[in-house]
Amino acid sequence: MARKTKMMLRVESDLGQPLEKVLPTMVTELGLTGAANDLGVSKATLGYWLLKLRIDVRRVALAPGDSFKVKRVG
Repeated sequence: MARKTKMMLRVESDLGQPLEKVLPTMVTELGLTGAANDLGVSKATLGYWLLKLRIDVRRVALAPGDSFKVKRVG
């Protein structure tokens, strides 16, 4: 487990949940910019947190009418 910065701990305290649980959902729903704005941090800081916590962010291109489903394992 990665050592968390003071800012990471403050945001976790504000949210009441660990960043490892919150960030994937936020980034999926709001995008990087929206999640960073919602958390009150820069996009660079959010990107650093994602790398530090080993949260993988991938982009998927869908054609009209296609859908995408995320399956959580574990």
